[in-house]
Formats: sequence, structure tokens, C-alpha cells
Amino acid sequence: MEHPLIIACDSGSPAHRAGITPGERLISINDNPIADVLDYMYHSAEGSLSMELIDQNGKRRRVNIIREGYEPIGLSFETYLMDKPRACANKCIFCFIDQLPKGLRKTLYFKDDDARLSFLMGNYITLTNLTERELQRIIDLKISPVNISVHTTNPELRSFMLQNKKAAEGYQIMRRLAAAGISMNCQIVIVPSINDADELERSMRDLISLFPQVASVSVVPVGITKYRQGLHPISPCTGKEAADIIKAVDSFGNMCLEKYGTRVFYCGDELYLKAGLPLPPYEYYEDFPQYENGVGMLRALEYEFRAEIEKIELPSKISPFSFSVATGAAAEGLLINLLQIIENKCYNIKGSVFKIRNNFFGEHVDVAGLITGGDIMSQLRDKPLGERLLIPACMLRHGGDLFLDDVSLGELENALNVPILPVPNDGAMLARAMLGQKL
Repeated sequence: MEHPLIIACDSGSPAHRAGITPGERLISINDNPIADVLDYMYHSAEGSLSMELIDQNGKRRRVNIIREGYEPIGLSFETYLMDKPRACANKCIFCFIDQLPKGLRKTLYFKDDDARLSFLMGNYITLTNLTERELQRIIDLKISPVNISVHTTNPELRSFMLQNKKAAEGYQIMRRLAAAGISMNCQIVIVPSINDADELERSMRDLISLFPQVASVSVVPVGITKYRQGLHPISPCTGKEAADIIKAVDSFGNMCLEKYGTRVFYCGDELYLKAGLPLPPYEYYEDFPQYENGVGMLRALEYEFRAEIEKIELPSKISPFSFSVATGAAAEGLLINLLQIIENKCYNIKGSVFKIRNNFFGEHVDVAGLITGGDIMSQLRDKPLGERLLIPACMLRHGGDLFLDDVSLGELENALNVPILPVPNDGAMLARAMLGQKL
């Protein structure tokens, strides 16, 4: 094991006062081996620390650190995890990354399956990469919640879906975590005719047996691009299949609500759109435990938008203002409704909603976060876009400068000859952006 490399030591910090220098590696804290960021976070929480270090020549030494309260130690390491990220060991038959075209940024092809990122960043893991040491550490340190991609609790079926024999152990590992009091959030990606119907019922029964440690479960449809040549043949959810899934999940969730006071199981917004069914009311989603998985996201956006519009005090005369919004097919209907609310309140404001077809990934991909700059450019060129174009910020990579196809925000602005404003997934900010206000 290579010990974490220290690359910086803040001036005046406890580590600096103790004489720690960049280039040294951290071996242990209070005789606890430090392999990564989780070890470091847990074992560095005390006020008095004895750190064992090794320099570039292999010489070891100990330093003692005394700090006051929650004063930062002051060390920076070579990587955020203080270790290399764990690549996924599975070959899932529905993996979205395997369906990406060639020629994109290298980072887009990296599949992580790292328990540390599950805790620190909310990423979902399959448990197949988990070593016994890491599993025991989760239990010993009471690391919660752990976010788990379950898909099915049937061992043989899970091994097939993940193309990994170790995947069969998933539910047993979850039982071990539950017995230790570890909270889990789960997701099930539905692949029609494989893990729906009776298999979905089985998975829900198995997962609710681990309540309350299994705190929430999202059920979402498989995503399919046009780049599936050579991959296992699967089909997208039809409207009827989506409706059947919703019926099964809502029925089971209603039973849980009556028995446990929470429904636990939720369908993703996309299933309702595919089925042509209205989204559930805002209260249905309780405290939105599966928001990041697209569960209740559209309803929350609408709720925040309406609340903001109600409290905004507009002047008696507002300067004429025109704008446009680009979005994927999934959110088009909602945005048209929200635009109508704005225009009814402010007659001098005129907006347009443009649905962008996903030519890059294919017709079955309809979420805004997977729209490319090239598709926006080709479909909105010469369109009347008004004084500025609003786009969901999720279309851009972290940092807000590039679309998935490496088209930059500046390139798109120049091509369309209009200022572009990326708007976070927040209904209040969307309302202010539509009104021409600063975010």
C-alpha cells in the first residue's frame, strides 16, 4: 500500500507548527493506519494527534499535533480520496457509459464504484468492489448512509445483470449492513422483461424487510442510447410497461405508508412521463429522499417556482423582456406551464420553450442533462430566441464551461448570437431568470 502523499501544508496551521512538510507521506494517526480520506477524517477528529510520517528517502518519524476545537489540521493531499478512485468491476448489461460514442472526454468513460464516494458525494455503488476491510470499516465507523444500486435482490439475476459473480452477494451484504444499523438508500434500474413484474415485487419485499435501515428506494427506467452495437439486446420502457411499474410501486409504497408511516418506494419522474400519467402531488414525495435520482424533481421545481412567483413584488410597469428556454423532451410540458404563469403575471414578458431532440444520443434519451451543445446549435440556429437563452445548468460539466460534446458555452453563444444563462435546478432561480432578474 502506498501511503497518502502530502502536497501542501497551510502556513500557521497545526500541521505547519508541528513541522510537517510537503513530500512526506502519512502512515498513521494515533497508531491507526491511514489508507484514504475516510481513515483520515475519522482518526483526525481528536484534538491530540500523534502522526507517523515517512519522507522520500524512507526515513520515518513521529510528530505530535495539538489543536483547539475544530481547527483544521492544514494538510492537503495528492488526491481528494488520498488514494486512487475505484473503477467499476461490473459489465452491466444496461450500463450507460458502455453506450457512449467514441471521441468524448476521457473522464466520461470512467466508471466509478467507490464506497468512499458513496458516503462523501452521494454516488451509488453495487457493493461488488467492497473489500472485507472496507465493509468492516463502514460497520465500525458507522458510515451512513450508503447509496446502493440494487436492481434486483435475486442473486442469480443480479449476477447476470451486472455480469459479475460477486454481484450475487449484494443482498447478503445489505443484510449485514442493516444488522449493524447502517442506513441505506437504494435504486432499481428497470430493464423491461428482465427485472420488472415478479422480480420487482420480490426485490421490494426483500428490501422492505430491511426497513428502517433501507430508508428509501427509487425505481427508474433504463436509459438507452443509439450506440448499443455489440451489447446485450434490451428495450426501453413502453408506455404500458411504465404504467405497470408505477402501479406496482405505488401499491407497495401505499402499503408501506400505512404500515411504517413512509412509502419508502418511489418511481422516477421519467416513468410517469413515459406512461402519460400526471406526476404525484408535492406531498407524495415526503422529504424527497431520492431527489438526485430524478424522483420528484419536476414537482419540486414547480413548487419552488410558484412559491417564488407569489412573493415577488413586480413594479406597476415592467420593461418589455423576451427570452427563450432550451430543454429536453422530459421537461418540455412543465416549462410551458411555468412560462404561462409568468406571462399571465407580466404581460410585457414573452418567452418561448424549445424542445431539443437528442440526435447525439438518440430518440430514447429525453433528459436535459444529456443534451449536447451541437444539438442546441443545429436546432436553434436562426430561431427567435429573444434577449437571452436559458438552459439548465446540468447540461454543462462541473465548472459550467463545456457540454458533453466539448462545445463551449462561448461557442454556442457566438453561433446563436444570444447571451446564454445556465440556470441551476431550482424553481426560484428559474422564476427570477424568466423575469430577467439576477440570480
